[in-house]
Amino acid sequence: MTTDDILKELKSYGDEQTKKTLMRHGAKEPLFGVKVQDLKKILKKTKKNHQLSIELYATGNSDAMYLAGLMADEKQITKDQLENWVDKAYWSYLSEYAVPWVAAETDFGFELGLKWIDSDRETIAAAGWSTLAYYASVNDDANLDIDAYIKLLNRVKEQIHSSEHNRVRYTMNGFVIAVGSYIQELTDTAKDIAVQIGKVTVNMGNTACKVPMANDYIDKVAAKGRIGKKRKTARC
Repeated sequence: MTTDDILKELKSYGDEQTKKTLMRHGAKEPLFGVKVQDLKKILKKTKKNHQLSIELYATGNSDAMYLAGLMADEKQITKDQLENWVDKAYWSYLSEYAVPWVAAETDFGFELGLKWIDSDRETIAAAGWSTLAYYASVNDDANLDIDAYIKLLNRVKEQIHSSEHNRVRYTMNGFVIAVGSYIQELTDTAKDIAVQIGKVTVNMGNTACKVPMANDYIDKVAAKGRIGKKRKTARC
């Protein structure tokens, strides 16, 4: 399939209600409003395809950009390409999911995450916290810098309520949940910090989304016997 072929197929899957929902969450034109299950129908045909993912992301069409994140080959994408992607990830579905998913699966995901969290731009800083969270979810604890994750947890404790950016507060909270859920050695530490943090206030706009209580969420993971269980892929 070519980029043009995929754009035509994306248009055929476009759903007006889905489009309205995505735009309430921050998406902008151009987009068709394609449901994730329909994106995955296209993905079944293309599989991972590095060049096609780069071309799709470059279209600026939100549906195509999200699909690019699902399609990207983490073994071929470069730091520079991911830097370009995060720069253009203008809303949460791209900056907190599509781009971090791919970054977290690369060998340099942790490095990028650390760099991005220091950005003054809300979308990039949020992408950094999401990348670090997903990196913990797909890498064995033996391959993680545990001391660095402890320092990051403490940074969240110190900064989460004072951060001026909604999406940074949201992804910091998600980071605590991820560390507590996926790094067994740090579960108790994450839970302790989650209790100290308490409720995190985030303006979710005109949506029904809510901010989970990190401690409660980790407890639910523990109740299912899933603490420390790694994901095969960051993408879903």
